[in-house]
Amino acid sequence: MSSWTAKRFWTEATARQTEGGWSVWLDSRQVKTPAKAPLVVPCEALACAIAAEWQDQEGVIDPLSMPMTRAANAAIDKVAVQFDEVAGLIAAYGASDLLCYRAEGPEALAKRQAASWDPLLDWATEHLGAPLLRTRGVVPVEQPQDSVQALSDAVHRLSAFELTALHDFVGISGSLVIGLAVLHGRLTPEEALAVSRIDENWQIEQWGTDEEAAEAAEKRAQAFMSAHNFLKLIASPA
Repeated sequence: MSSWTAKRFWTEATARQTEGGWSVWLDSRQVKTPAKAPLVVPCEALACAIAAEWQDQEGVIDPLSMPMTRAANAAIDKVAVQFDEVAGLIAAYGASDLLCYRAEGPEALAKRQAASWDPLLDWATEHLGAPLLRTRGVVPVEQPQDSVQALSDAVHRLSAFELTALHDFVGISGSLVIGLAVLHGRLTPEEALAVSRIDENWQIEQWGTDEEAAEAAEKRAQAFMSAHNFLKLIASPA
């Protein structure tokens, strides 16, 4: 979508129920994805949010101001058509999850990690049937195959739209457990961002803030919140 140079030509953007879900219309023209597929989403709330993004456009269309549209396009054009590949890439995080690798030192950092991360690993054990081993340092630890499979099963059970949101949760946080915890309501997005940045925040406390790193972190936080908003809309009644 970043290559678009189209200008607004419509008067009103609306959401309409259609076969297989809800679509978005610009006057009498149905919105399509970049791959020319009809943009059909699973619920009215998401369709209305996408229609609002189109309605807010003035002059040249700005895709960066349309996060729900971009996420829906990704779900339809990319995730749905290569679901097993995308799910497999995300599930692979379970074999080397961030939460399993603790600092060798200082001890205060290791304790801070344990205080935030152990409850999430306990949750994964109880609710996902996926106990994971913890270690110190970066030397890989082989996780129980049953646990890795349970996490993979949890990922593969999702819809293409849910998987699109999870893709961002996991990619930004570096943890499949964190991503699934947000998906299942165990963590708020703010909590998820905080627990995923324990190491970074420790470094900031020791050495101060780096302007470029802070700007990059803010962009990741915005993307994470956008993915969560997408997830909330998916979960709305159809």
